[in-house]
Amino acid sequence: MKKSVTRIILLLIVMSFGGAMYYLYQKNAENPVVYETQEPSVQTIIKKTVATGSILPLEEVLIKPNISGVIEEVFVEGGDYVKSGDLLVKIKVVPNLNALIDARNQIDNAKIDLDDQKRNYDRQLTIFNKGVISQADLDRAQVAYDQAKQSYRAANKRFEIVNTGTTAGYGNAANTQIRATVSGMVLEVPVEVGNQVIEANNFNEGTTIAAIADVEKMIFEGKVDESEVGKIKEDLPLEITVGALENVTFDAVLDYIAPKGKEENGAIQFEIKGTLKKQDSIFIRAGLSANASIILAKADSVLAVKEALVQFDDKTKKPFVEIETGDQEFERRDIELGVSDGIHVEIKSGITEGEKIKVWNEERPDEVAQN
Repeated sequence: MKKSVTRIILLLIVMSFGGAMYYLYQKNAENPVVYETQEPSVQTIIKKTVATGSILPLEEVLIKPNISGVIEEVFVEGGDYVKSGDLLVKIKVVPNLNALIDARNQIDNAKIDLDDQKRNYDRQLTIFNKGVISQADLDRAQVAYDQAKQSYRAANKRFEIVNTGTTAGYGNAANTQIRATVSGMVLEVPVEVGNQVIEANNFNEGTTIAAIADVEKMIFEGKVDESEVGKIKEDLPLEITVGALENVTFDAVLDYIAPKGKEENGAIQFEIKGTLKKQDSIFIRAGLSANASIILAKADSVLAVKEALVQFDDKTKKPFVEIETGDQEFERRDIELGVSDGIHVEIKSGITEGEKIKVWNEERPDEVAQN
């Protein structure tokens, strides 16, 4: 019995020893870890955020009538250039019945007064010829008669204006002729012949006859999220790309950041505006959608490495890289970082061009695709 136990123990010892030897053999047979290296390169790094919006005129003037009526003629269309004072449309007045009755009553009252003053003047002239009254009394009767004639003529003109929108001798100043108040391009004419329009007054903004703007002065108007608004400030440079214009970038300057945000789809958005530096050879249509890259920081032609190569100390949180000193031998090197665009980061100090940096963290497929 004792011999059997001894044999079993020896067998287990032999098997354990053999297993340990096999494990060591397999371990030594594995290929050693070989770290790849990369060298820093000279890059232009731009840190930016993007805002979406559209291209709009700096100043857009809406032309509205100061009399109600029906469009009789239209003399311009979208895309035409006009000067201040050019005729845009002509309106046919549809008179208001109450105003027409009031104007007719004024004519009747003025005619009654005129007839009365004429009779008085005739009486005064008769007795003046008989030497009963003085020249001064006759002159006063003459003045009253002349004033009555003037009031009668004015009442008739007012009636013509109410009825037709104009009167003899005032054709150029007629309310029925709607003229441009500024020079520029006609962006749109939202009315057609036969459309009824309403005059602009204190209670109604009136019907828009035409929109005119100087298309040489355009701005970008867009919105940024509340998470980004704290990073931007006025006077930052913008790069504007317009979806309808391929391979064209317009420079701009950030002029305005709204002090108050507005909630849209559950997120707070802040309005921004930037003045475009327009290229003379390219025509930009108002209302085109565009994207603005807001340049937060820029480093031209600086030494840079991929962010994946940078490590951070667990205790101090300071950045460092590992520099190759021999065959698969590396040493730690503390570095100072600068501007980062999310892929490359500027190296201000710590390494020089030509040194090889240990690739300790494999790049993800999406990072490889971006590079």
